[in-house]
Amino acid sequence: MFDINSVKTPCYVISEQALAKNLNILGSVMEHTGCKILLAQKAFSNFVTYPQLSKVLCGTTASGLFEAKLGREAFEGEVHVYSPAYTDEDMAELVKIADHIVFNSFSQWKKHRDTVKNCGRSISCGIRCNPEYSEIDTDIYNPCFTGSRLGTTLDNFEESELDGIEGLHFHTMCEQGADVLERTIPHIEEKFGKYLGRMKWLNLGGGHHITKDGYDLAKLEKCVNYLQDKYGVQVYLEPGEAVALNAGWLVTSVLDTLRNGMDLAIVDTSAACHMPDVLEMPYRPMIIGSGESGEKAYTYRLGGPTCLAGDVIGDYSFDAPLKEGDRLVFTDMAIYTTVKNNTFNGMPLPSIYLEKLDGSIELVREFGYNDFKQRL
Repeated sequence: MFDINSVKTPCYVISEQALAKNLNILGSVMEHTGCKILLAQKAFSNFVTYPQLSKVLCGTTASGLFEAKLGREAFEGEVHVYSPAYTDEDMAELVKIADHIVFNSFSQWKKHRDTVKNCGRSISCGIRCNPEYSEIDTDIYNPCFTGSRLGTTLDNFEESELDGIEGLHFHTMCEQGADVLERTIPHIEEKFGKYLGRMKWLNLGGGHHITKDGYDLAKLEKCVNYLQDKYGVQVYLEPGEAVALNAGWLVTSVLDTLRNGMDLAIVDTSAACHMPDVLEMPYRPMIIGSGESGEKAYTYRLGGPTCLAGDVIGDYSFDAPLKEGDRLVFTDMAIYTTVKNNTFNGMPLPSIYLEKLDGSIELVREFGYNDFKQRL
């Protein structure tokens, strides 16, 4: 691992070695099944790594125009885009760069299909479907919860409007294993199986925890092969987290310690600004060398330097007391960090470093006052 004292905090460090490990796993799935795996840029858009990723992955997926443009400009491969709704202005630009466009509803398809057909490029279009089945407990991350706006249910599926539609898209999972996919497929088939045989491709979306330790790769490959063999479709997977899982760190420094019923430490990184999923999910990120509250001799509640009372990262224990200048390293900080961070309270954005395959450290970008000011 890199020397944590060689970087300026707060900063993210992205590891090419860790990305390579994930790519080897994803590449083996494609080799064994013939499916195509795309990078979901909503989780990880650090384009400095795109030359490495594009050597293995087949392209990118985008949630709108700007991600689609980044995928076209910086990544060799296919550009797929899905949005719950498109403006006329965005569609006029998307048809110039996208290879696949997925529509959330048949009303969106009917609104934009002439623009697609008359654009002068070959674009494969699809419909996102909602099988009304998922095993996700947290509604904010559940595309199929009751009343979800994401995807067309069977009741709203317009078979008469399939002319020009070449694929179906399903996104029903979040950080889940192949066993969940296996249990989901019968629900997809029950509701939409009669249409799959008319399609060229089937996109199974993201949320597949493919590179997590213990993930059942054989079961995933069995599911993919089953669908491709039965329906004659090209299967796509579009993981975000699995591409950059455990591929980055967030390094922070202790600014001060104090006490209010328990020991507290203020660090130069913010949950609200630099790792917002900590508050949104919520979850407790791991710190290298730390323990659970009370596990080690000295327990601290870590918080950021913003004025938000709830800017609390979590409770951690350490072998020795924390002091000003100590450095702490949060793990798994490549995904949903740089794509979601913000400058609330005028907080500076962390610098971004790249740990190269040879172990050297390269500063990719620093952020300053103008990055805060120019957003406003």
